[in-house]
Amino acid sequence: MDASRPVERYSNFTPLVLPGRAWPDRRIVSAPRWLSTDLRDGNQSLANPMSPARKLRMFELLIDIGYKEIEVGFPVASQDDHDFVRLLIEEDRIPDDVWISALVPARDELIERTIQCLSGAPRATLHLYNATAPLFRRVVFGMDREQCRELAVRGTELVKKYADKELREGDFRFQYSPELFNETEADFSLEVCEAVMDVWEPAADRPIILNFPTTVERSLPSVFADQIEWLDRNLSRREHVCLSIHPHNDRGTGVASAELALLAGAQRIEGCLFGNGERAGNVCLVTLGMNMFSHGVDPGIDFSDIDRIRHTVELCNEIPVHPRHPYGGDLVYTSFSGSHQDAIKKGFDDLERQAAEEGSSVDEVPWQMPYLPIDPKDVGRTYEAIVRITTQSGKGGVAYVMNARYGMRLPKELQRDFSTVVQASAELLGAELSPEQVWALFEKEYLLPQGMPGELYVAGGRIAATLHLDGAGEHDARTIGAKLSAWGIDVRTVHRAARPAGQDVESTVYAECKFDAGIVWGAGVDSSVVGAALSAIGVALRRSGVPESMITTGPA
Repeated sequence: MDASRPVERYSNFTPLVLPGRAWPDRRIVSAPRWLSTDLRDGNQSLANPMSPARKLRMFELLIDIGYKEIEVGFPVASQDDHDFVRLLIEEDRIPDDVWISALVPARDELIERTIQCLSGAPRATLHLYNATAPLFRRVVFGMDREQCRELAVRGTELVKKYADKELREGDFRFQYSPELFNETEADFSLEVCEAVMDVWEPAADRPIILNFPTTVERSLPSVFADQIEWLDRNLSRREHVCLSIHPHNDRGTGVASAELALLAGAQRIEGCLFGNGERAGNVCLVTLGMNMFSHGVDPGIDFSDIDRIRHTVELCNEIPVHPRHPYGGDLVYTSFSGSHQDAIKKGFDDLERQAAEEGSSVDEVPWQMPYLPIDPKDVGRTYEAIVRITTQSGKGGVAYVMNARYGMRLPKELQRDFSTVVQASAELLGAELSPEQVWALFEKEYLLPQGMPGELYVAGGRIAATLHLDGAGEHDARTIGAKLSAWGIDVRTVHRAARPAGQDVESTVYAECKFDAGIVWGAGVDSSVVGAALSAIGVALRRSGVPESMITTGPA
Protein backbone atom coordinates (compact mmCIF):
# COMPACT_ATOMS: atom_id res chain seq x y z
CA MET A 1 0.00 0.00 0.00
CA ASP A 2 1.26 3.48 -0.87
CA ALA A 3 2.60 5.12 2.30
CA SER A 4 0.71 8.31 1.42
CA ARG A 5 -2.54 6.35 1.93
CA PRO A 6 -1.86 4.29 5.06
CA VAL A 7 -4.24 1.42 5.66
CA GLU A 8 -3.68 1.87 9.39
CA ARG A 9 -6.16 4.77 9.33
CA TYR A 10 -8.99 2.27 8.96
CA SER A 11 -10.25 -0.09 11.63
CA ASN A 12 -11.91 -3.45 11.25
CA PHE A 13 -15.55 -3.84 12.21
CA THR A 14 -16.21 -5.49 15.57
CA PRO A 15 -18.86 -8.16 15.04
CA LEU A 16 -21.68 -8.94 17.41
CA VAL A 17 -21.15 -12.09 19.47
CA LEU A 18 -24.10 -14.38 18.73
CA PRO A 19 -23.74 -17.93 20.04
CA GLY A 20 -25.90 -20.57 18.35
CA ARG A 21 -26.90 -18.43 15.39
CA ALA A 22 -29.67 -20.14 13.42
CA TRP A 23 -29.73 -18.19 10.14
CA PRO A 24 -26.99 -20.17 8.30
CA ASP A 25 -29.18 -23.29 8.28
CA ARG A 26 -32.34 -21.60 7.00
CA ARG A 27 -33.67 -21.13 3.46
CA ILE A 28 -35.72 -18.38 1.84
CA VAL A 29 -39.06 -20.02 1.08
CA SER A 30 -41.37 -17.02 0.66
CA ALA A 31 -41.16 -13.40 -0.38
CA PRO A 32 -40.94 -10.60 2.19
CA ARG A 33 -43.02 -7.46 2.20
CA TRP A 34 -41.41 -5.07 -0.27
CA LEU A 35 -41.21 -1.28 -0.04
CA SER A 36 -39.94 0.73 -2.96
CA THR A 37 -38.14 3.90 -1.95
CA ASP A 38 -37.38 4.94 -5.54
CA LEU A 39 -39.46 8.10 -5.11
CA ARG A 40 -37.81 9.10 -1.84
CA ASP A 41 -34.34 7.68 -1.19
CA GLY A 42 -33.77 7.10 -4.89
CA ASN A 43 -35.04 10.52 -5.92
CA GLN A 44 -33.05 12.45 -3.33
CA SER A 45 -29.85 10.90 -4.72
CA LEU A 46 -30.36 12.15 -8.28
CA ALA A 47 -28.31 14.98 -9.73
CA ASN A 48 -31.55 16.11 -11.36
CA PRO A 49 -34.44 15.09 -9.07
CA MET A 50 -37.52 13.79 -10.82
CA SER A 51 -40.05 16.20 -12.25
CA PRO A 52 -43.72 15.58 -11.33
CA ALA A 53 -44.20 13.79 -14.67
CA ARG A 54 -41.22 11.49 -14.08
CA LYS A 55 -42.38 10.81 -10.50
CA LEU A 56 -45.83 9.88 -11.69
CA ARG A 57 -44.42 7.58 -14.33
CA MET A 58 -42.27 5.83 -11.73
CA PHE A 59 -45.22 5.54 -9.34
CA GLU A 60 -47.39 4.01 -12.06
CA LEU A 61 -44.65 1.53 -12.96
CA LEU A 62 -44.30 0.43 -9.32
CA ILE A 63 -48.06 -0.05 -9.06
CA ASP A 64 -48.21 -1.90 -12.35
CA ILE A 65 -45.57 -4.50 -11.45
CA GLY A 66 -47.01 -5.17 -8.02
CA TYR A 67 -45.45 -3.10 -5.22
CA LYS A 68 -47.92 -2.60 -2.36
CA GLU A 69 -45.82 -0.28 -0.17
CA ILE A 70 -44.23 2.79 -1.77
CA GLU A 71 -42.35 5.56 -0.03
CA VAL A 72 -43.55 8.50 -2.09
CA GLY A 73 -41.49 11.33 -0.66
CA PHE A 74 -40.03 13.45 2.09
CA PRO A 75 -42.74 16.16 2.18
CA VAL A 76 -40.87 18.59 4.46
CA ALA A 77 -37.67 18.35 2.42
CA SER A 78 -39.05 20.13 -0.65
CA GLN A 79 -42.20 21.68 -2.01
CA ASP A 80 -42.03 19.29 -4.97
CA ASP A 81 -42.21 16.28 -2.66
CA HIS A 82 -45.11 17.81 -0.72
CA ASP A 83 -47.03 18.63 -3.89
CA PHE A 84 -46.52 15.18 -5.35
CA VAL A 85 -47.92 13.46 -2.26
CA ARG A 86 -50.94 15.77 -2.36
CA LEU A 87 -51.42 15.07 -6.08
CA LEU A 88 -51.59 11.31 -5.46
CA ILE A 89 -54.16 11.80 -2.68
CA GLU A 90 -56.31 14.51 -4.24
CA GLU A 91 -56.44 12.86 -7.69
CA ASP A 92 -57.27 9.48 -6.12
CA ARG A 93 -54.28 7.77 -7.77
CA ILE A 94 -53.56 5.32 -4.93
CA PRO A 95 -55.06 1.84 -5.50
CA ASP A 96 -57.10 0.26 -2.74
CA ASP A 97 -54.39 -2.28 -1.82
CA VAL A 98 -51.41 0.11 -1.82
CA TRP A 99 -49.90 1.93 1.16
CA ILE A 100 -47.98 5.15 0.59
CA SER A 101 -45.27 6.16 3.03
CA ALA A 102 -43.65 9.48 3.90
CA LEU A 103 -40.40 10.06 5.79
CA VAL A 104 -39.93 12.59 8.58
CA PRO A 105 -37.23 13.29 11.18
CA ALA A 106 -38.15 13.33 14.88
CA ARG A 107 -38.92 17.07 15.09
CA ASP A 108 -42.22 18.54 16.27
CA GLU A 109 -43.15 20.97 13.49
CA LEU A 110 -41.94 18.60 10.76
CA ILE A 111 -44.04 15.73 12.08
CA GLU A 112 -47.16 17.88 12.13
CA ARG A 113 -46.59 19.15 8.57
CA THR A 114 -45.93 15.64 7.24
CA ILE A 115 -49.08 14.23 8.80
CA GLN A 116 -51.08 17.12 7.39
CA CYS A 117 -49.61 16.30 3.98
CA LEU A 118 -50.84 12.69 4.34
CA SER A 119 -54.33 13.79 5.36
CA GLY A 120 -56.96 12.18 3.15
CA ALA A 121 -54.79 9.25 2.12
CA PRO A 122 -56.77 6.00 2.30
CA ARG A 123 -53.73 4.05 3.54
CA ALA A 124 -50.62 5.83 4.81
CA THR A 125 -47.48 5.05 6.79
CA LEU A 126 -45.55 7.72 8.64
CA HIS A 127 -41.85 6.84 8.75
CA LEU A 128 -40.13 8.49 11.72
CA TYR A 129 -36.37 8.34 12.19
CA ASN A 130 -33.51 9.71 14.24
CA ALA A 131 -29.81 8.90 14.18
CA THR A 132 -28.71 6.60 17.01
CA ALA A 133 -25.10 5.71 16.10
CA PRO A 134 -22.37 6.89 18.53
CA LEU A 135 -20.45 8.79 15.82
CA PHE A 136 -23.54 10.82 14.96
CA ARG A 137 -24.53 11.30 18.59
CA ARG A 138 -21.09 12.73 19.32
CA VAL A 139 -20.10 14.58 16.11
CA VAL A 140 -23.35 15.61 14.42
CA PHE A 141 -25.86 16.13 17.23
CA GLY A 142 -23.83 16.46 20.41
CA MET A 143 -26.14 14.33 22.53
CA ASP A 144 -25.80 11.35 24.84
CA ARG A 145 -27.75 8.10 24.75
CA GLU A 146 -30.52 9.34 27.03
CA GLN A 147 -31.10 12.46 24.93
CA CYS A 148 -31.13 10.36 21.76
CA ARG A 149 -33.67 7.94 23.20
CA GLU A 150 -35.89 10.80 24.42
CA LEU A 151 -35.87 12.32 20.92
CA ALA A 152 -37.32 9.08 19.51
CA VAL A 153 -39.87 8.86 22.33
CA ARG A 154 -40.98 12.48 21.92
CA GLY A 155 -41.29 12.01 18.16
CA THR A 156 -43.51 8.95 18.65
CA GLU A 157 -45.72 10.85 21.10
CA LEU A 158 -46.17 13.61 18.51
CA VAL A 159 -47.03 11.09 15.80
CA LYS A 160 -49.80 9.69 18.02
CA LYS A 161 -51.05 13.17 18.82
CA TYR A 162 -51.23 14.50 15.26
CA ALA A 163 -52.33 11.22 13.66
CA ASP A 164 -55.36 11.02 15.94
CA LYS A 165 -56.25 14.53 14.82
CA GLU A 166 -55.48 14.45 11.08
CA LEU A 167 -55.68 10.82 9.93
CA ARG A 168 -58.86 9.45 11.45
CA GLU A 169 -60.57 8.67 8.16
CA GLY A 170 -57.97 6.35 6.62
CA ASP A 171 -55.84 3.40 7.70
CA PHE A 172 -52.63 4.51 9.35
CA ARG A 173 -49.36 2.74 10.12
CA PHE A 174 -46.34 3.85 12.08
CA GLN A 175 -42.75 3.04 11.21
CA TYR A 176 -39.66 3.86 13.22
CA SER A 177 -36.01 3.64 12.12
CA PRO A 178 -32.99 3.94 14.42
CA GLU A 179 -30.86 5.53 11.71
CA LEU A 180 -27.40 4.08 11.11
CA PHE A 181 -28.59 1.01 12.94
CA ASN A 182 -25.68 -1.13 11.77
CA GLU A 183 -23.26 1.26 13.49
CA THR A 184 -25.31 1.56 16.69
CA GLU A 185 -24.62 -0.50 19.79
CA ALA A 186 -27.01 -3.47 19.72
CA ASP A 187 -28.25 -2.92 23.27
CA PHE A 188 -28.95 0.74 22.55
CA SER A 189 -30.87 -0.01 19.34
CA LEU A 190 -33.03 -2.39 21.35
CA GLU A 191 -33.44 0.16 24.17
CA VAL A 192 -34.64 2.89 21.80
CA CYS A 193 -37.02 0.58 19.93
CA GLU A 194 -38.53 -0.69 23.19
CA ALA A 195 -39.02 2.91 24.37
CA VAL A 196 -40.77 3.76 21.10
CA MET A 197 -43.03 0.72 21.43
CA ASP A 198 -43.89 1.66 25.00
CA VAL A 199 -45.41 4.84 23.58
CA TRP A 200 -46.99 3.34 20.50
CA GLU A 201 -48.35 0.27 22.32
CA PRO A 202 -48.41 -2.12 19.35
CA ALA A 203 -51.25 -4.61 19.20
CA ALA A 204 -53.05 -6.75 16.63
CA ASP A 205 -54.98 -3.73 15.36
CA ARG A 206 -52.08 -1.34 15.93
CA PRO A 207 -48.89 -2.94 14.53
CA ILE A 208 -45.56 -1.21 14.21
CA ILE A 209 -42.82 -1.41 11.58
CA LEU A 210 -39.33 -1.30 13.07
CA ASN A 211 -36.91 -0.62 10.25
CA PHE A 212 -33.16 -1.22 10.58
CA PRO A 213 -31.00 0.53 7.99
CA THR A 214 -27.44 -0.25 7.00
CA THR A 215 -27.31 3.45 6.23
CA VAL A 216 -23.66 3.18 5.22
CA GLU A 217 -22.65 -0.43 4.67
CA ARG A 218 -19.50 -1.07 6.72
CA SER A 219 -19.38 -4.76 7.62
CA LEU A 220 -19.71 -8.25 6.25
CA PRO A 221 -23.25 -9.38 5.36
CA SER A 222 -22.91 -12.08 8.03
CA VAL A 223 -22.42 -9.39 10.69
CA PHE A 224 -25.66 -7.70 9.65
CA ALA A 225 -27.45 -11.06 9.74
CA ASP A 226 -26.23 -11.59 13.31
CA GLN A 227 -27.52 -8.15 14.27
CA ILE A 228 -30.96 -8.93 12.82
CA GLU A 229 -31.17 -12.37 14.45
CA TRP A 230 -30.21 -10.81 17.78
CA LEU A 231 -33.08 -8.34 17.42
CA ASP A 232 -35.45 -11.09 16.34
CA ARG A 233 -34.61 -12.94 19.56
CA ASN A 234 -34.77 -9.94 21.90
CA LEU A 235 -37.51 -7.58 20.70
CA SER A 236 -40.62 -7.72 22.86
CA ARG A 237 -44.15 -7.79 21.40
CA ARG A 238 -42.60 -9.57 18.43
CA GLU A 239 -45.95 -10.78 17.07
CA HIS A 240 -47.00 -7.14 16.52
CA VAL A 241 -43.68 -6.01 15.03
CA CYS A 242 -42.79 -6.11 11.35
CA LEU A 243 -38.98 -6.36 11.35
CA SER A 244 -37.88 -4.37 8.30
CA ILE A 245 -34.43 -3.72 6.77
CA HIS A 246 -33.07 -0.96 4.56
CA PRO A 247 -29.68 -2.08 3.14
CA HIS A 248 -27.27 0.11 1.22
CA ASN A 249 -24.54 -1.09 -1.09
CA ASP A 250 -21.37 0.77 -0.08
CA ARG A 251 -19.35 -2.45 0.12
CA GLY A 252 -21.07 -3.98 -2.91
CA THR A 253 -22.83 -6.56 -0.74
CA GLY A 254 -26.26 -5.00 -0.27
CA VAL A 255 -28.07 -7.95 -1.88
CA ALA A 256 -26.15 -10.45 0.25
CA SER A 257 -26.90 -8.45 3.41
CA ALA A 258 -30.61 -8.41 2.56
CA GLU A 259 -30.79 -12.12 1.81
CA LEU A 260 -28.93 -13.15 4.95
CA ALA A 261 -31.10 -10.78 7.00
CA LEU A 262 -34.18 -12.55 5.64
CA LEU A 263 -32.74 -15.81 6.91
CA ALA A 264 -32.16 -14.09 10.26
CA GLY A 265 -35.78 -13.00 10.73
CA ALA A 266 -36.37 -9.87 8.60
CA GLN A 267 -39.89 -9.67 7.16
CA ARG A 268 -39.73 -6.59 4.97
CA ILE A 269 -37.14 -5.01 2.64
CA GLU A 270 -36.81 -1.42 1.46
CA GLY A 271 -34.87 -0.73 -1.73
CA CYS A 272 -34.87 0.68 -5.24
CA LEU A 273 -35.26 -0.78 -8.71
CA PHE A 274 -31.81 -1.45 -10.16
CA GLY A 275 -30.16 -0.25 -6.95
CA ASN A 276 -30.47 3.51 -7.33
CA GLY A 277 -29.73 5.60 -4.23
CA GLU A 278 -27.10 7.57 -2.34
CA ARG A 279 -23.43 6.69 -2.95
CA ALA A 280 -23.35 3.07 -4.18
CA GLY A 281 -27.13 2.87 -3.98
CA ASN A 282 -29.89 1.13 -2.07
CA VAL A 283 -30.26 -2.62 -2.34
CA CYS A 284 -31.54 -3.64 -5.78
CA LEU A 285 -35.14 -4.85 -5.64
CA VAL A 286 -34.88 -6.37 -9.12
CA THR A 287 -31.91 -8.55 -8.15
CA LEU A 288 -33.51 -9.62 -4.87
CA GLY A 289 -36.82 -10.51 -6.50
CA MET A 290 -35.27 -12.36 -9.42
CA ASN A 291 -32.88 -14.25 -7.13
CA MET A 292 -35.96 -15.66 -5.40
CA PHE A 293 -37.61 -16.39 -8.74
CA SER A 294 -34.52 -18.33 -9.88
CA HIS A 295 -34.92 -20.60 -6.83
CA GLY A 296 -38.61 -21.26 -7.44
CA VAL A 297 -39.88 -18.68 -4.92
CA ASP A 298 -42.51 -16.27 -6.25
CA PRO A 299 -41.37 -12.72 -5.41
CA GLY A 300 -44.89 -11.38 -5.91
CA ILE A 301 -43.55 -8.77 -8.37
CA ASP A 302 -44.01 -9.01 -12.14
CA PHE A 303 -40.63 -8.83 -13.88
CA SER A 304 -41.90 -10.48 -17.08
CA ASP A 305 -41.05 -7.40 -19.18
CA ILE A 306 -37.68 -6.46 -17.73
CA ASP A 307 -36.74 -4.21 -20.65
CA ARG A 308 -39.82 -2.02 -20.17
CA ILE A 309 -39.05 -1.74 -16.45
CA ARG A 310 -35.43 -0.84 -17.13
CA HIS A 311 -36.35 1.70 -19.80
CA THR A 312 -38.81 3.44 -17.46
CA VAL A 313 -36.31 3.53 -14.59
CA GLU A 314 -33.63 4.95 -16.87
CA LEU A 315 -36.04 7.60 -18.12
CA CYS A 316 -37.16 8.60 -14.62
CA ASN A 317 -33.70 8.57 -13.01
CA GLU A 318 -31.82 9.83 -16.06
CA ILE A 319 -29.16 7.22 -15.22
CA PRO A 320 -28.40 4.26 -17.50
CA VAL A 321 -28.57 0.73 -16.10
CA HIS A 322 -25.23 -1.01 -16.54
CA PRO A 323 -25.21 -3.63 -19.35
CA ARG A 324 -23.95 -6.20 -16.83
CA HIS A 325 -26.54 -5.44 -14.13
CA PRO A 326 -28.02 -8.75 -12.90
CA TYR A 327 -31.15 -9.87 -14.76
CA GLY A 328 -31.87 -6.52 -16.45
CA GLY A 329 -28.67 -5.42 -18.18
CA ASP A 330 -28.42 -5.60 -21.95
CA LEU A 331 -25.67 -8.23 -21.91
CA VAL A 332 -26.51 -10.48 -18.95
CA TYR A 333 -28.03 -13.24 -21.11
CA THR A 334 -25.41 -12.94 -23.85
CA SER A 335 -22.35 -15.14 -24.34
CA PHE A 336 -19.42 -14.17 -26.54
CA SER A 337 -17.01 -16.93 -25.48
CA GLY A 338 -16.92 -19.99 -27.71
CA SER A 339 -16.93 -22.48 -24.83
CA HIS A 340 -19.92 -20.76 -23.20
CA GLN A 341 -21.79 -20.69 -26.50
CA ASP A 342 -21.13 -24.36 -27.11
CA ALA A 343 -22.42 -25.29 -23.65
CA ILE A 344 -25.59 -23.20 -24.12
CA LYS A 345 -26.23 -24.74 -27.52
CA LYS A 346 -25.93 -28.23 -26.02
CA GLY A 347 -28.21 -27.16 -23.17
CA PHE A 348 -30.97 -26.18 -25.59
CA ASP A 349 -30.47 -29.43 -27.50
CA ASP A 350 -30.94 -31.30 -24.22
CA LEU A 351 -34.14 -29.41 -23.41
CA GLU A 352 -35.52 -30.31 -26.84
CA ARG A 353 -34.59 -33.95 -26.27
CA GLN A 354 -36.32 -34.03 -22.88
CA ALA A 355 -39.42 -32.35 -24.29
CA ALA A 356 -39.59 -34.86 -27.16
CA GLU A 357 -39.24 -37.80 -24.76
CA GLU A 358 -41.98 -36.43 -22.49
CA GLY A 359 -44.25 -35.33 -25.31
CA SER A 360 -44.33 -31.79 -23.90
CA SER A 361 -43.18 -28.37 -24.99
CA VAL A 362 -39.72 -27.08 -24.16
CA ASP A 363 -41.32 -24.44 -21.90
CA GLU A 364 -42.65 -27.20 -19.63
CA VAL A 365 -39.27 -28.86 -19.04
CA PRO A 366 -37.51 -27.85 -15.78
CA TRP A 367 -34.95 -25.16 -16.55
CA GLN A 368 -31.41 -26.49 -16.33
CA MET A 369 -29.10 -24.56 -18.60
CA PRO A 370 -25.34 -23.93 -18.62
CA TYR A 371 -24.51 -20.28 -17.88
CA LEU A 372 -28.15 -19.12 -17.78
CA PRO A 373 -29.68 -19.18 -14.27
CA ILE A 374 -33.14 -18.32 -15.63
CA ASP A 375 -34.88 -18.64 -18.98
CA PRO A 376 -34.55 -15.20 -20.63
CA LYS A 377 -38.07 -15.64 -22.01
CA ASP A 378 -39.41 -15.38 -18.44
CA VAL A 379 -38.33 -11.73 -18.31
CA GLY A 380 -39.42 -10.94 -21.86
CA ARG A 381 -36.07 -11.41 -23.57
CA THR A 382 -35.75 -13.26 -26.86
CA TYR A 383 -33.23 -16.01 -27.44
CA GLU A 384 -31.72 -14.05 -30.31
CA ALA A 385 -29.32 -12.08 -28.11
CA ILE A 386 -28.16 -15.03 -25.98
CA VAL A 387 -25.27 -15.75 -28.34
CA ARG A 388 -23.43 -13.03 -30.22
CA ILE A 389 -20.67 -13.72 -32.69
CA THR A 390 -17.22 -12.15 -32.34
CA THR A 391 -13.64 -13.30 -32.79
CA GLN A 392 -14.04 -15.06 -29.40
CA SER A 393 -16.88 -17.26 -30.66
CA GLY A 394 -16.61 -20.91 -31.63
CA LYS A 395 -18.60 -23.57 -33.42
CA GLY A 396 -21.23 -23.78 -30.69
CA GLY A 397 -22.12 -20.12 -30.99
CA VAL A 398 -22.32 -20.25 -34.75
CA ALA A 399 -24.47 -23.38 -34.55
CA TYR A 400 -26.77 -21.74 -31.99
CA VAL A 401 -27.36 -18.68 -34.19
CA MET A 402 -28.07 -20.82 -37.25
CA ASN A 403 -30.57 -22.94 -35.33
CA ALA A 404 -32.27 -20.28 -33.18
CA ARG A 405 -32.55 -17.69 -35.94
CA TYR A 406 -32.81 -19.74 -39.13
CA GLY A 407 -33.90 -23.22 -38.01
CA MET A 408 -30.80 -24.91 -39.44
CA ARG A 409 -29.22 -27.49 -37.15
CA LEU A 410 -25.74 -27.97 -38.51
CA PRO A 411 -23.94 -31.30 -37.98
CA LYS A 412 -20.98 -31.08 -35.65
CA GLU A 413 -18.29 -31.28 -38.35
CA LEU A 414 -20.09 -28.67 -40.44
CA GLN A 415 -20.25 -26.44 -37.37
CA ARG A 416 -16.48 -26.68 -37.11
CA ASP A 417 -16.05 -26.07 -40.85
CA PHE A 418 -18.33 -23.04 -40.89
CA SER A 419 -16.90 -21.56 -37.69
CA THR A 420 -13.55 -21.09 -39.43
CA VAL A 421 -15.32 -19.08 -42.14
CA VAL A 422 -17.13 -16.96 -39.54
CA GLN A 423 -14.04 -16.36 -37.43
CA ALA A 424 -12.02 -15.27 -40.45
CA SER A 425 -14.75 -12.77 -41.36
CA ALA A 426 -14.98 -11.45 -37.77
CA GLU A 427 -11.21 -10.99 -37.63
CA LEU A 428 -11.22 -9.21 -40.97
CA LEU A 429 -14.00 -6.85 -39.90
CA GLY A 430 -12.67 -6.43 -36.36
CA ALA A 431 -16.26 -6.31 -35.11
CA GLU A 432 -19.23 -8.38 -34.01
CA LEU A 433 -21.17 -10.19 -36.74
CA SER A 434 -24.95 -9.89 -36.75
CA PRO A 435 -27.12 -12.99 -37.32
CA GLU A 436 -27.87 -11.61 -40.80
CA GLN A 437 -24.16 -11.42 -41.57
CA VAL A 438 -23.64 -14.98 -40.31
CA TRP A 439 -26.47 -16.18 -42.55
CA ALA A 440 -25.05 -14.33 -45.54
CA LEU A 441 -21.70 -16.08 -45.00
CA PHE A 442 -23.41 -19.49 -44.80
CA GLU A 443 -25.51 -18.81 -47.86
CA LYS A 444 -22.49 -17.71 -49.88
CA GLU A 445 -20.33 -20.62 -48.74
CA TYR A 446 -22.70 -23.60 -48.62
CA LEU A 447 -25.88 -22.93 -50.63
CA LEU A 448 -26.24 -22.87 -54.41
CA PRO A 449 -26.81 -19.40 -55.84
CA GLN A 450 -30.39 -18.94 -56.97
CA GLY A 451 -30.91 -20.31 -60.49
CA MET A 452 -27.91 -22.67 -60.44
CA PRO A 453 -28.96 -26.29 -61.12
CA GLY A 454 -28.71 -28.72 -58.28
CA GLU A 455 -28.51 -31.82 -60.50
CA LEU A 456 -24.71 -31.93 -60.61
CA TYR A 457 -22.32 -34.87 -60.75
CA VAL A 458 -18.76 -35.67 -61.79
CA ALA A 459 -18.69 -36.91 -65.36
CA GLY A 460 -17.28 -40.41 -65.50
CA GLY A 461 -17.09 -40.88 -61.73
CA ARG A 462 -19.14 -41.37 -58.60
CA ILE A 463 -19.40 -39.28 -55.43
CA ALA A 464 -19.26 -40.78 -51.95
CA ALA A 465 -21.51 -38.82 -49.59
CA THR A 466 -22.74 -38.96 -46.03
CA LEU A 467 -26.05 -37.13 -45.79
CA HIS A 468 -27.47 -35.38 -42.75
CA LEU A 469 -31.23 -34.90 -43.08
CA ASP A 470 -32.86 -32.16 -41.03
CA GLY A 471 -36.64 -32.38 -40.99
CA ALA A 472 -37.03 -35.35 -43.35
CA GLY A 473 -39.34 -38.24 -42.57
CA GLU A 474 -38.47 -41.87 -41.91
CA HIS A 475 -39.42 -42.87 -45.46
CA ASP A 476 -37.07 -40.25 -46.90
CA ALA A 477 -34.22 -41.50 -44.75
CA ARG A 478 -34.73 -45.12 -45.92
CA THR A 479 -35.14 -44.51 -49.64
CA ILE A 480 -32.91 -41.55 -50.42
CA GLY A 481 -29.87 -43.73 -51.15
CA ALA A 482 -31.67 -45.62 -53.91
CA LYS A 483 -33.06 -42.45 -55.42
CA LEU A 484 -29.65 -40.77 -55.61
CA SER A 485 -27.73 -43.75 -57.00
CA ALA A 486 -28.93 -42.90 -60.51
CA TRP A 487 -27.17 -39.56 -60.18
CA GLY A 488 -23.80 -41.16 -59.59
CA ILE A 489 -23.97 -40.63 -55.83
CA ASP A 490 -23.06 -43.40 -53.40
CA VAL A 491 -24.76 -42.63 -50.12
CA ARG A 492 -22.67 -44.13 -47.34
CA THR A 493 -24.80 -43.15 -44.35
CA VAL A 494 -27.95 -41.14 -43.73
CA HIS A 495 -28.27 -39.35 -40.38
CA ARG A 496 -31.73 -38.06 -39.60
CA ALA A 497 -32.61 -35.33 -37.10
CA ALA A 498 -36.34 -35.04 -36.43
CA ARG A 499 -37.57 -31.51 -36.04
CA PRO A 500 -39.32 -30.46 -32.81
CA ALA A 501 -43.09 -30.86 -32.78
CA GLY A 502 -44.94 -28.05 -34.46
CA GLN A 503 -42.17 -27.07 -36.88
CA ASP A 504 -43.27 -27.49 -40.49
CA VAL A 505 -40.48 -26.42 -42.82
CA GLU A 506 -38.75 -27.46 -46.02
CA SER A 507 -36.29 -30.33 -45.93
CA THR A 508 -32.70 -29.39 -45.27
CA VAL A 509 -29.85 -31.68 -46.23
CA TYR A 510 -26.20 -31.27 -45.34
CA ALA A 511 -23.89 -33.29 -47.59
CA GLU A 512 -20.52 -34.50 -46.32
CA CYS A 513 -18.76 -35.49 -49.55
CA LYS A 514 -15.42 -37.27 -49.94
CA PHE A 515 -13.10 -36.12 -52.70
CA ASP A 516 -9.42 -36.60 -53.36
CA ALA A 517 -8.81 -33.26 -51.64
CA GLY A 518 -10.64 -34.43 -48.52
CA ILE A 519 -14.10 -33.89 -46.97
CA VAL A 520 -16.12 -31.01 -48.45
CA TRP A 521 -19.51 -29.81 -47.19
CA GLY A 522 -22.56 -28.43 -48.94
CA ALA A 523 -26.13 -27.68 -47.93
CA GLY A 524 -29.46 -27.70 -49.71
CA VAL A 525 -33.00 -26.62 -48.91
CA ASP A 526 -35.92 -27.84 -50.98
CA SER A 527 -39.51 -29.02 -50.71
CA SER A 528 -38.18 -32.41 -51.80
CA VAL A 529 -35.55 -34.18 -49.74
CA VAL A 530 -33.98 -35.55 -52.93
CA GLY A 531 -33.84 -32.07 -54.40
CA ALA A 532 -32.25 -30.75 -51.20
CA ALA A 533 -29.68 -33.56 -51.27
CA LEU A 534 -28.79 -32.90 -54.90
CA SER A 535 -28.38 -29.20 -54.19
CA ALA A 536 -26.15 -29.92 -51.20
CA ILE A 537 -23.94 -32.30 -53.19
CA GLY A 538 -23.80 -29.80 -56.02
CA VAL A 539 -22.42 -27.16 -53.66
CA ALA A 540 -19.87 -29.62 -52.32
CA LEU A 541 -18.79 -30.30 -55.89
CA ARG A 542 -18.35 -26.61 -56.61
CA ARG A 543 -16.37 -26.16 -53.40
CA SER A 544 -14.21 -29.24 -53.91
CA GLY A 545 -11.98 -27.84 -56.60
CA VAL A 546 -13.11 -30.37 -59.21
CA PRO A 547 -12.57 -28.73 -62.63
CA GLU A 548 -15.69 -27.21 -64.10
CA SER A 549 -15.17 -29.34 -67.22
CA MET A 550 -15.78 -32.44 -65.10
CA ILE A 551 -19.08 -31.16 -63.68
CA THR A 552 -22.23 -31.80 -65.68
CA THR A 553 -25.98 -32.08 -65.10
CA GLY A 554 -28.40 -34.93 -65.54
CA PRO A 555 -28.34 -38.56 -64.40
CA ALA A 556 -25.12 -40.54 -64.67
